[in-house]
Amino acid sequence: MSQANKPLAATPPMGWNSWNTFGEKVDAEVVCETADAIVRTGMKDLGYEYVVIDDCWSDKRGRDSNGDLVPDPERFPDGIRAVAEHVHSLGLKFGIYSDAAHLTCAKWPGSYEHEEQDAALFASWGVDFLKYDYCHAPSDQASAIDRYAR
Repeated sequence: MSQANKPLAATPPMGWNSWNTFGEKVDAEVVCETADAIVRTGMKDLGYEYVVIDDCWSDKRGRDSNGDLVPDPERFPDGIRAVAEHVHSLGLKFGIYSDAAHLTCAKWPGSYEHEEQDAALFASWGVDFLKYDYCHAPSDQASAIDRYAR
């Protein structure tokens, strides 16, 4: 079934995204404290279920020797998996951000030519939701769409 033929969700995905408040300054502590607050304030009971780290979570210097994205070691010292585990322990879902280009909107490393590798990495971390942007994407839009559809 193509994406165009899939039915819409009965309600939109509801949750929190780090970008508007924290932008490039997002870190593990903020994400975990926000997840705690979603539960503590009753927002979870109202249907808020996603906690999403937006752009700028990775090490801006690029990928490791295996070609994997690496979380910023100062802001995510225990890695992304530890944050995802905390979010999941609260009964919430965890999301992360990437981009269809070599660079994200804020010019951090993107997923272009690493789509399958990044998807496997995100899955290994326990990611439930991917916010996938299209900033700085190649002018060959059809190739990026084809890569995403895999």
